[in-house]
Amino acid sequence: MYIKWLNRTELSLITGGNNMSTRTVDLKNLRNIGIMAHIDAGKTTLTERILYYTGKTYKIGEVHDGAAVMDWMEQEQERGITITSAATTCSWNDHTINIIDTPGHVDFTVEVERSLRVLDGAVAVFDGVAGVEPQSETVWRQADKYNVPRICFINKLDRTGANFDDDVQSIIERLEAKPAVLQIPIGSEADFVGVIDLVEMKAHTWTKDDGSEWDIADIPEDRLEEANTKRAELLDVVAEADDEVLEKYLGDEELSVAEIKKAIRTGTLSGLFVPVLAGSAFKNKGVQLLLDAVVDYLPSPLDIEPVSGFTPGKEEDEISREHSDEEPFSALAFKVVSDPHVGKLTYFRVYSGTLNKGDKVVNTTTGKDERLGRILRMHSNSREDIDFISTGDIVAGVGLKNAKTGDTLSDSGSPIQLESMTFPEPVISVAIEPKSKADEEKLSEGLQKLAEEDPTFKVNSDEETGQTIISGMGELHLDILVDRLKREFKVEANIGKPQVAYREALKKKTDIEAKYIRQSGGRGQYGHVIMELEPIEDGYEFVDLIKSGRIPKEYIPSVNAGVEAAMESGVLAGYPLVNMRATLKDGTYHDVDSSEMAFKIAGSMALKDGAKKAGVKLLEPIMTVEVVTPEDFMGDVVGDLSSRRGKIAEMGQRGSAKVVSAKVPLSEMFGYATDLRSRTQGRATFTMQFDSYEDVPDAITKEITASVRGVEVEV
Repeated sequence: MYIKWLNRTELSLITGGNNMSTRTVDLKNLRNIGIMAHIDAGKTTLTERILYYTGKTYKIGEVHDGAAVMDWMEQEQERGITITSAATTCSWNDHTINIIDTPGHVDFTVEVERSLRVLDGAVAVFDGVAGVEPQSETVWRQADKYNVPRICFINKLDRTGANFDDDVQSIIERLEAKPAVLQIPIGSEADFVGVIDLVEMKAHTWTKDDGSEWDIADIPEDRLEEANTKRAELLDVVAEADDEVLEKYLGDEELSVAEIKKAIRTGTLSGLFVPVLAGSAFKNKGVQLLLDAVVDYLPSPLDIEPVSGFTPGKEEDEISREHSDEEPFSALAFKVVSDPHVGKLTYFRVYSGTLNKGDKVVNTTTGKDERLGRILRMHSNSREDIDFISTGDIVAGVGLKNAKTGDTLSDSGSPIQLESMTFPEPVISVAIEPKSKADEEKLSEGLQKLAEEDPTFKVNSDEETGQTIISGMGELHLDILVDRLKREFKVEANIGKPQVAYREALKKKTDIEAKYIRQSGGRGQYGHVIMELEPIEDGYEFVDLIKSGRIPKEYIPSVNAGVEAAMESGVLAGYPLVNMRATLKDGTYHDVDSSEMAFKIAGSMALKDGAKKAGVKLLEPIMTVEVVTPEDFMGDVVGDLSSRRGKIAEMGQRGSAKVVSAKVPLSEMFGYATDLRSRTQGRATFTMQFDSYEDVPDAITKEITASVRGVEVEV
């Protein structure tokens, strides 16, 4: 059979595109998916092909030419990497597909996190040479966190060194996933021409460079035995997902294509296994079959569990919403962008109900009413005004002045607050100041808008020096944000040397008593607390054990507020204090002199005095570093990592190269890229991502505290 694909821009069906106040696409035919991967695995290249073959674009945009539609930022086009997630909508086989293309660099992992939170399915893209890479693991775990069903696409099978079987094995070993291999490659490396479909048992061979024409034929004789073996392995996996299919399979009955596809869909949606497909996005092979798989195997909103939340102000009162237009409106804001043309854009996913342009909603996170002035369907950075949205839609709104990432938008008559979103804390900081005094206000405004967009970007003022400190997920993250200040806000800035985001933690449990008493005639101040402070594994907890009204209940939140405020600046070197439980055990109050402020100050005093009594240690961010190097430089690479206080975790092989994985303190990794190039004649590469916080050795703690405080502190 000969297939010719036609570009169908004029036939592409866009949900709501006709501005009618009715649903135009059946909910069962809607797919909300993300494209996720390690950097340079080919996510954006794949997305560009999807847009072309679905008729959304008339020309293929190439990343290496800076012409990719989805990489619209100047920095993305210049660097050839995705920095911010971009959304679009396209159509395939009478199904509408909302797509979010996410970054692969670890510094921008927040974009993956917030996208996966609102998506129903995902395509995980892997480099056919490298297989599963460090960021592949990170995004996979993020998808696990939100129970997102996914399909694997092993890309770049045209490249020298590509090995499909090794890639599948790396999915098993590194992701601990069960693959259901639906295709195997025809040809390898430069001779890769197509795939054998193990479900329909047909060979697909692409015959035209742009991928628009391909042949579907019987499997060649010399590959038939291998294909039969692989199909038997596939059926072993997928039969477990469906009792009827399993019964027929065990009885050696012939299974129809429809029965196999049904079992694959069931197993994919339940997370029992992940379908694996093959191709080369850059060479335009395998993309149409991947689109078929998205439609066949990934969920519609109807396949997803009802979204759960609680009645605003009553977290114990759990409620849920079915994915239905008949339910009251509910949506989650997952991204905020400052747009130079329309102002603040708030991206949100509709979980239930419908809404018209101009309607009012309540932001149940803030308790404030919001009016949706405009509704925009986004195609990367271009916009289409629509009048109506319904369940499953992913759109951007104009006019939501108070909405932030993680806020819930709800019908005011039947409010619900959905689970918000949590993000990692920054690990690196720099001081920033405008080159011109006249730009101070513009700098402040620009930083505020960037921080509103990015929950992992923090802006603080150093109380001792008066400097503005910006913090982020890595050097590249901050470099991009400073560049955006220059381009978007016209602010030239001076940047200090990178500083590590250390943390402080208690060494042991302690009891502490604190009194805040002020008498100066008239009404005074009186707050008295007895507390227990103890280290815990992670986070912060406040426990109230007050009985018999020893402290009135209206003052107890103030004690907690005082403790939290004092934790922001620790007692050892001024870094935030973390991983602690504060238990309020007793105290006293004065009928006239006690106040919320007095108890807040007492709580703050208890924290400061208690931390000094318990003793405090310094924590530092530890990074997982993976280096891929020719064997000749292996010794140098390992020795250098060890000299940086690194602990070698694993050494292995990837093709002809050696791979070293190590845990290294972030403070030792500044300038590593230059050093590695020098040691390996530019032939080694590395990736780095945050792993955990660990104790800083005493000798180094003394150096750090001395540099911060100007005097050596005993630890």
